[in-house]
Amino acid sequence: MADASPTQGKLISIAQTLLRDEPDETKRSPTLIAEVVAGIASLHFKSRAEEINQPAAVAELIRRFSHWISTDATLSDVTGHVDWLNAARKKDWRYWHRLSRYMERTLAADVVDALDRSTDEILGLLEDPEREGHWDRRGLVVGHVQSGKTSSYSALICKAADAGYKIIIVLAGLHNNLRSQTQIRLEEAFLGYETSPNRDPGKPLGVFFEDSDPEIHPHCATTREDNGDFNAGIAKHFAISPEERPWLFVIKKNKTVMARLLKWIQGHHVADATDAATGRRIVTKLPLLVIDDESDHASVDTGEQTFDSEGVADPDHQPKAINSLIRRILSSFAKSAYVGYTATPFANIFIHRQAATREEGSDLFPRSFIKNLTAPSNYVGPARVFGARGPNGRVGGLPLTRIIKDHIDGEGPHGWMPEKHKKDHVPTYAGQEMVTPSLREAIHSFLITCAMRSLRGQKTKHASMLVHVTRFTGVQAEVRRQVEQVVKDLRQALTRRINHEKVLADLRDLWERDFLPTSAVIAKTMDELKETSPMHSWSEIEAILPETIGDIALRTINGSAKEAFEYAEREATGLKVIAIGGDKLARGLTLEGLTTSYFVRTTKMYDTLLQMGRWFGYRPGYLDLCRLYTTEDLVDWFGHIADASEELREEFDAMAASGATPEQYGLRVASHDTLLVTSPLKMRTAQNLSLSYSGSAVQTITFKNDKASLQSNLNATFELIQAMGAPASGAPRQERDEKPDEWKRSYIWREVDAGVVIDFLKAYVVPAGIERANSSVMAEFIEKMNEIGLLKKWTVALVAEGADGEKTYHFPRGISLKSLPSRSHRGDASRYSIGALTEPEDEAIDVGYDMWKSALNATLKSWKPDPARNRFDPPSRPNGKALRQLVSPEAIGEASRGLLLLYPLTPSGAAGAVPEDWNDPIMAFAASFPSSEKTVKVEYMVDHLYWKNEYGASE
Repeated sequence: MADASPTQGKLISIAQTLLRDEPDETKRSPTLIAEVVAGIASLHFKSRAEEINQPAAVAELIRRFSHWISTDATLSDVTGHVDWLNAARKKDWRYWHRLSRYMERTLAADVVDALDRSTDEILGLLEDPEREGHWDRRGLVVGHVQSGKTSSYSALICKAADAGYKIIIVLAGLHNNLRSQTQIRLEEAFLGYETSPNRDPGKPLGVFFEDSDPEIHPHCATTREDNGDFNAGIAKHFAISPEERPWLFVIKKNKTVMARLLKWIQGHHVADATDAATGRRIVTKLPLLVIDDESDHASVDTGEQTFDSEGVADPDHQPKAINSLIRRILSSFAKSAYVGYTATPFANIFIHRQAATREEGSDLFPRSFIKNLTAPSNYVGPARVFGARGPNGRVGGLPLTRIIKDHIDGEGPHGWMPEKHKKDHVPTYAGQEMVTPSLREAIHSFLITCAMRSLRGQKTKHASMLVHVTRFTGVQAEVRRQVEQVVKDLRQALTRRINHEKVLADLRDLWERDFLPTSAVIAKTMDELKETSPMHSWSEIEAILPETIGDIALRTINGSAKEAFEYAEREATGLKVIAIGGDKLARGLTLEGLTTSYFVRTTKMYDTLLQMGRWFGYRPGYLDLCRLYTTEDLVDWFGHIADASEELREEFDAMAASGATPEQYGLRVASHDTLLVTSPLKMRTAQNLSLSYSGSAVQTITFKNDKASLQSNLNATFELIQAMGAPASGAPRQERDEKPDEWKRSYIWREVDAGVVIDFLKAYVVPAGIERANSSVMAEFIEKMNEIGLLKKWTVALVAEGADGEKTYHFPRGISLKSLPSRSHRGDASRYSIGALTEPEDEAIDVGYDMWKSALNATLKSWKPDPARNRFDPPSRPNGKALRQLVSPEAIGEASRGLLLLYPLTPSGAAGAVPEDWNDPIMAFAASFPSSEKTVKVEYMVDHLYWKNEYGASE
């Protein structure tokens, strides 16, 4: 069977160009595509028919034309900015035009068009490089993990060079392998040639073949070599002429390298003036663009800068080294633009907006703009893998996760890979130095996947397996040795027929019980797979297993670019690799064609954990073959990540729709539920957090499970109900568009005094370490809001919607409940933990139709489809953010009130997590706070020793 040869790629590219001009989308049918492919093959490639796989080409084009992408959302501040980018300015661009043509070889035309629009917007928010005088723009681009941020900044670099930016610096991670990976990608996308140790252009590649004119070849001061970073010795010999062509620098975030570059900039003849205030040399004629990849990592100043009572920063503060050097490089140019790229912007948003020093100038807060990139419809991210949170677990996720438990042995530092182990740990299973059964199965899964991809016409595509279980390089070496033994045994069994019956039986069993049913389920949920991902027979798979196992190699990724970047050298045949590593795999490093991951959690911090998720991204034609072997604990945490990211993006979308600025968003997020998203050091505070609950909804999802605490919370509820008096007559009911929302078994109280709500919250017991849903902190917040005349009245509801049980539960005021809500326990037995408490309609239990409809309209205004967030169809009910905005004091005056929802959960849902003889309701609550501009903050003390023990050390 012909594979994806260069000829195949050319055929697909020509066919896409012809098909994209079809005015009627319905004409892009499989039949039409097959006719076009057949015509091109017979007309242009008849002599190379053996290199063509027409069915695979048709399948690829069907995939491409099924892709779509929504529009980005942007917050911007145009203070001091001059609008400049228009069609006339783009007329003679060449760097971008050749990149766009090169990208269309592998990407859907609509995706390239969307990238064009997106990067035009980013460039337009920077300053015109031809504008005279001093200017400085700072922006942030937020993408999804492994979603194509590199493509975005590659396109931005090309357009910036076309527009006239002359010095382009890319800050590419902390390690040589990541810097080298970025260098290679920019060689393909921007330079058009392979860089060599002497800095002279090497062999042509990438965009060169779209426009080979040597007159537009950019210069480059760094190379793809492991030691190819900026070097002062080489720099002395640069015949630099950036007035003619732009210069590219791809450097590590390394103190020595960056200091070397700063010295060269200020000492070279390009620095043509002296700053009157600081006395240092500056560049006035050459505009600078700095791209900061993974800008939340190492770039953020974690030092504690002080501010006076007027909010003015201490000018003598000494920032951390990397942050200081980035700012000093920027301030060495009269005309500069800084664009950070990240999937986890939490730390960037916590940068103080007024932070500045005498030596470095202003800090890196993205004051000019923040852009949220949307991902194409074929992107697979956390929301798609793990689904959305619901009262009865997560829904809508893909069946790709396989839970592992055999990596530990009971409690403590025992087993193959316990959570806490030392650098001299030796992994053992069942007393022997060998892999666990789950890791053996994962390796088998990878072997089957490689065989299946070959049968699907993807033999020359890269395929990778990730084993990420420890940060210690010595332990990684032991893991590699054990994995090598498994691969060796497989090779002997399949190629030399040693013990092959048992091996083939195991592989076939895995195929039948796992791959066949999983692929069938995914084919039903993702239409494009019905035609592009055929299932082959076991006999076909078995026939190619010997050659497949022969192609699989192992690599330990611990900072050496020589092992990490063999993909480029194996482009013609495809690299099949099992990558074993730890921290070096945690950020930025792309594992091409990642299909199988074996992952044990090493941190609970949202940003670090999300960056470790190398398995997110694009899986064209093989999504159904991908597998994630991991712990139940990690699945829970990634669920939290998906939820937290969705909340922040919803906030962003709403503020973008209202025309807010980055500074306004930063102030809002600083009081959001983000304690666990990043290290306290990155949040620029050493001792406490300032929390505000305005505009947020908080729910209890973790509960102490001892009888004393359970009884205390039940008593607190009884006392609250007794203090509120009789509930309103009749069950709550609200008119809606399609049918009324009804809570037939629930009770509601209106105009409740804040005092009794505060008493309830103070009496309620939460587990240690609960930061946001901390009842005592909420009580303090309400007290402070009462002092300024707000939140004095509350609506309280006892939500008891559930199936009838055999027992009747009696509450004060004559309330008897036969049905209790059920929420299933997730996690270990140390606490009772649930996925979500509230149902989607509950927050509007006291909202009438007119206000509900207004909130729905506000929700729809900021809503847009986003496949990365599992958002395809417009919502039919308002989101909580819109509801809380419409009941704000600014919207309805002091009549604004808070909402407290009480949930008496059935103990049967907590089986195994609460004492067996506990037969009473487990009381949970949710609180919804109206948005308010007149908000207050409460201080929450952070125990840093607790943080380090619970969540791991800061990066």
